[in-house]
Amino acid sequence: MLNHLGQVAQQAAQKFGDKEALLFNGQGFTFAELADMVERVAASLVAAGVKHGDVVTLYADNSWKWIVSYYAIARAGAVINPVNTMLTPEEIRYVVDDCGAKVIIASEDKVAGANAVLDRVLAAFTFGEDAPDGMETFDQLLNGGAPVIPEIDVQPEDLSTICYTSGTTGHPKGAMQSHRSVILNAALTAQTQNRGASDIMVSALPCPHVYATVIMQVMMLYGAKLVLHERFDPKAALEDIERQKATLIDGVPTMYMYLLNETDLDSTDLSSLTRAFVGGQTMPVATMETVEKNFGVPLTELWGMTEIAGLGSTHPHDGDVKYGSIGCALPDCELRIADPEDPDRALPRREVGELQVKGPITMMGYFGAEQKTKETLLESGWLRTGDLGHMDEDGYVFIVDRLKDMILTGGFNVYPAEIERVLAEHPDIVLAAVGRKKDEVKGEVAKAYIVLKEGATTDKEAINAFCRKRLSAYKCPRSIQFVSDLPTTSTGKIMRRELHTLDEVNESR
Repeated sequence: MLNHLGQVAQQAAQKFGDKEALLFNGQGFTFAELADMVERVAASLVAAGVKHGDVVTLYADNSWKWIVSYYAIARAGAVINPVNTMLTPEEIRYVVDDCGAKVIIASEDKVAGANAVLDRVLAAFTFGEDAPDGMETFDQLLNGGAPVIPEIDVQPEDLSTICYTSGTTGHPKGAMQSHRSVILNAALTAQTQNRGASDIMVSALPCPHVYATVIMQVMMLYGAKLVLHERFDPKAALEDIERQKATLIDGVPTMYMYLLNETDLDSTDLSSLTRAFVGGQTMPVATMETVEKNFGVPLTELWGMTEIAGLGSTHPHDGDVKYGSIGCALPDCELRIADPEDPDRALPRREVGELQVKGPITMMGYFGAEQKTKETLLESGWLRTGDLGHMDEDGYVFIVDRLKDMILTGGFNVYPAEIERVLAEHPDIVLAAVGRKKDEVKGEVAKAYIVLKEGATTDKEAINAFCRKRLSAYKCPRSIQFVSDLPTTSTGKIMRRELHTLDEVNESR
């Protein structure tokens, strides 16, 4: 019986053996090979002083070493702390201090961040071939020759991971997940989306992100093959879909936008694909339809968050698909819409409020932050998500926007995502994001930041007219700025809170 993440690699080896599990940068690994490396690295971590319950920070880019490290940390009985590679050395220092990590494992380009915490940790390792003073190489972990460690007594309800949120307000918070919730989320996702051993999955999602972690767990638990990219490149993604005969692809909306604008799209053989999945942000229906037309497969929306170890909703593979919806709750889980001002009060169907989720996938709480935990995880078991949406009669949820992104203009609620969906329909727009701008009369108004297609001649007046035909006057952006690119997170999600940094940078039209 599978009780914890430390057993996953060995179980996969027993089930799938010499079947290829992972392909990274042209190098393939079988399930048996991954399990062998997990055992060796786990033994070396224990020899280095890692004890049951210690926290190990994993600060590295996508690679096979990341996946081996993840399962090795769990195999050693330690707690995994996967962190966003976009964090600065100062931010890494905060995370390590906050969770009390004893060891840090970093990729070669993140050595500066690891160096910043050498005085805080017991040991530090780098994926690079050469280690600076105070660090050792991953090869030393892999080939250290430490004796095999016995099975560690870890229970399903024990702490498995501490995943830090992006920290949109103040310092990031460490969401604590049990072994049960992480494994169960992947199992429920595979069941709902019909993922299995016959699938070949292409992904460039950052490994520390819970969406990517779910995909990795599906590989190990169900024998699917994962074609992992170090970072997203639309041309490389298309090449691997064709070359590896991929059956499905996962991504965020911006990834699909870049794929649609890749010159090789029309000449790429995508016939092996059976479905595509998109999450991370709401996606305009018009764009979804364009993806389906060009890829020839259904594009299914999903929704998730760090505090639930992955997905919370999606469209069942044998159920209805409703465009613009994130689907319905995963099995054995519940979703509801509640009053943001009175979170214990559920709202009627079709009424906009805050999305809440309940079930065995919800976090144990925020590490060392009891008050923040109480504000997010209600006594009734419902977890507040911070997303605004409404639910139809069939239980399908439609996200309106983030609660904190809502713009209050002249007494009216304006949702940036609604404006972005309209802008995405414009034939000359590649990417669009909407932020807020202070206004003496209305308090604040919507401002659109737009990336145009190469050679487009559309001006601000034309885009404004386009919006006014589709939106109420108070919803239309009162300011438009053309930019060359938009700020994004490591997963490719647009960071609305950073849009202000673009102000007046490129006001050429």
